[in-house]
Amino acid sequence: MAEELIRSTISTVRVLVVDDHQVFADALAVRLGAEPDLEVVGVAHSGADAEHLARRHAPDVVILDVELGHADGLELAARLLDGHPERRIVVATAHDTAEVATRSIRAGVRGFVSKDGGFDDLLRAVRGVMRGETWIPPRLLTSVLDDLRDQGDRNREFEALMGLLTPRERDVLACMVSGLDRASVARELGLSIDTVRTHTQNMFAKLHVHSVLEAVGLAVRAGVGARSGEARVPASHGREA
Repeated sequence: MAEELIRSTISTVRVLVVDDHQVFADALAVRLGAEPDLEVVGVAHSGADAEHLARRHAPDVVILDVELGHADGLELAARLLDGHPERRIVVATAHDTAEVATRSIRAGVRGFVSKDGGFDDLLRAVRGVMRGETWIPPRLLTSVLDDLRDQGDRNREFEALMGLLTPRERDVLACMVSGLDRASVARELGLSIDTVRTHTQNMFAKLHVHSVLEAVGLAVRAGVGARSGEARVPASHGREA
C-alpha cells in the first residue's frame, strides 16, 4: 500500500543509467523500466556518453558509479549538475564507505546506495531524492555527518584566516590561485614587484604558510576563486610604489 501511494504521488521520472559494467547497467535499466513511475531514457557506459545522453534526453535522475573505467564518476556528477540544479544524482557503488559517501555528498549527489543493498534500496533512493530527500545508508550516516561537520569547521577556520588579509593581499592571492607568477601578478594589479613581494610576505605571515603552494591550497579550501576581469590599477599613478 505504501509503495502504491508513493507511485501515485510521483509523476514519471526520467532516469539515465551510467555504469561501465555493461551487463549490470543494462540489467538495471530493464528492471527500472518495468516500474510504472520510471522511464529509462538512456544507458551510458562512459562519461562522454553520459553527457551526450543527458543533453539529449534531460533526465530527472542519473544513477551512476563513482568509478567509470579510468574516469571519476563524481567529477561527471558535477558536470551533469552544472546548469541543472534540479537534476538528482544517485550513486550506486560497490565502494560504499563513509569516505566515498562524504565525497559524493560534497559533489552534489543526493542519494548514495550500495550495489549489494538490493534493487528495492535503489528504488527507494530514486523516489526519495525526487521528493527532495537525501539518501545515505544508516550505517554510514553518523560518519558522513561527522566528516561534513569537521570539514565545515575547517572551512570556517580557513575563512577566518582569509579575513585577516587586506583587500590588496586578497587580490595578490587570487592572482596566485589563477596561476600567475610574481611578475605577472605585478602586471595584473599595476604594482611593482617589490610591492607584490611585500604583500606576499605579509600574507604568508597571516596565513601561517611558507610557500605559494600552501597559500593557494588554503585559499581554495576557503573558497577564494581565481581572479577574473580587468586589473584595478590606481587611477592617479598607474602603479603603486
